Amino acid sequence: MDDLMLIAVVFTVLTVIGVPLFAAVGVTTILALYLIDIPYTLMAQTGYNSLTPFPLLTIPLFILAGRLMEVGGMANRLIGIATSLVGAYRGSLGLVTVFACMLFAALSGSGPATTAAIGSVTIPAMKREGYSTPFAAAIAASAGALGSLVPPSNLMIIYGLVSETSIPRLFLAGFVPGFFVTALLMVVTYIIARRRNFGGTGDPFNWAPFLRALWAGKWAIGAPVLILGGIYGGVFTPTEAASVAVVYALLVGTLVYGELTLAKVIESLRFTALMAGLLILLTPTLAFGQLSAFYDVPTAVENSITAITSSPIVVMMLIGVFYIIIGTFMESLAQIILFTSVFLPLVTQLGIDPVLFGVFTVMTCEIGFLTPPLGGNLNVGARISGATIEQISVAVLPFILAYIIGLLFVILIPDATLWLPNLVYGPSVQ
Repeated sequence: MDDLMLIAVVFTVLTVIGVPLFAAVGVTTILALYLIDIPYTLMAQTGYNSLTPFPLLTIPLFILAGRLMEVGGMANRLIGIATSLVGAYRGSLGLVTVFACMLFAALSGSGPATTAAIGSVTIPAMKREGYSTPFAAAIAASAGALGSLVPPSNLMIIYGLVSETSIPRLFLAGFVPGFFVTALLMVVTYIIARRRNFGGTGDPFNWAPFLRALWAGKWAIGAPVLILGGIYGGVFTPTEAASVAVVYALLVGTLVYGELTLAKVIESLRFTALMAGLLILLTPTLAFGQLSAFYDVPTAVENSITAITSSPIVVMMLIGVFYIIIGTFMESLAQIILFTSVFLPLVTQLGIDPVLFGVFTVMTCEIGFLTPPLGGNLNVGARISGATIEQISVAVLPFILAYIIGLLFVILIPDATLWLPNLVYGPSVQ
């Protein structure tokens, strides 16, 4: 226990003083290996094994596909469809932002990427319509977090690899909570916009403009149909679907829309390399997760929590509070890898489906996207809008409440989340 306390203190101190997370976890892991006299080669072996799984290719491929679709014109077509569908009402452009983020989430798989793609267009437009800058940025940041819930989702892929859970089942399980949270975000946007008299300019809804926008954006709408339809139709695996998405984005962006230039493709590759660099976290965090078994951490956690309660609902709520607090300063990727191995044995022991726990975990990470000081989506929203992180952090609070309600929905009504994967694949065997 003394060794465990020392490891915890070292990790906490390194994180607080600003050491990069992969280095903080790596140093802590090496210390743990030294304390229990395990050869340091474990780190090298884990690093090699962590980066060799074929499904891991899915993440950089989906990042590249999403970026190509963004710069190749698909994001603008999706915004056009959403704009023509909503019409000129109070908060209409905010509703457009939420709806467009949900659509683009089915292309990008990333919360910050969705915020950047849609927010870069809609935040300036909302400011022109009289929205306060922090509120406009908060809408885009909160709706952008849907990129990690609506499939395909990079965080779900990581969770699936770490927990050995079916990735297609995880994708399907994200649909119902994703639509539910989207509806909540739209309600919050409308209520606040109506109270503050934001928006309401432009043309009312009309079928003709909507049909024209739908026709112009048919190739953009076709992307999620192709990707998800191919996966669930058994035509290709998620990794192959990501490859198909890249090819589709290249063809549509160059041959159909004509907006994808060589310079944009090179920039997209550079962006993908930078984003995929986060996978460096896999090596130390997976090794750290393996060491938790040596120290019997999962059993200690299980005994500590079950001493308080054995109710699955209360346990999930306690884990949710812990995850949300951790998410304020820890990268979501590391959060999933580090703590899935600790909490998954406990929740499965209580009869909670690993697929449900995966959706629950991703939703807590989404709240982390919206809370300082890390707040990935907040930083993207601040960069686009020019508002400060502090201003957006206050404006985003009602939207965080919407995500918390969505989290309670997943916890209290698990059958709603599991309905679609169970319908398609049958009940999972734990």
